[in-house]
Amino acid sequence: GTFIAIRSVHADWAYKFVVNEGKSYIISDNRVEPVQVDSIIGEVTKYSDFEDTYSGNFSNHFPKGTNYYNIKGVNTNQAIAIKLSDGTFIKAIYNGEYAGRTSFKWTNVLWSIAGLFLLAIVTFFVIKKKK
Repeated sequence: GTFIAIRSVHADWAYKFVVNEGKSYIISDNRVEPVQVDSIIGEVTKYSDFEDTYSGNFSNHFPKGTNYYNIKGVNTNQAIAIKLSDGTFIKAIYNGEYAGRTSFKWTNVLWSIAGLFLLAIVTFFVIKKKK
């Protein structure tokens, strides 16, 4: 028999992005002044331009070892700074949780099933009562 591999791709590869601690950031064209840059919060641990979902601090644009920084007065749920190879910094804007392999939680699936099951029971009794 023929085996067909089906890959579900969550990532939208229409733009350059990085992932840090499970959060996805879109690379903007906005520069960040060095005085605005705070401490290192992470780095790229995996680079790939192959369209798939990856775990870890992944980027489809920046090489492994590229550092991520806090921007002074800016929450990491808004934006972070990325150090480019020429030593300048660019802003990456928060785009929600990254739908990589690590974000899949069985507990969420089980709760969903339990919820549907409960709904089915309630519906069954409501219908039974009406008769």
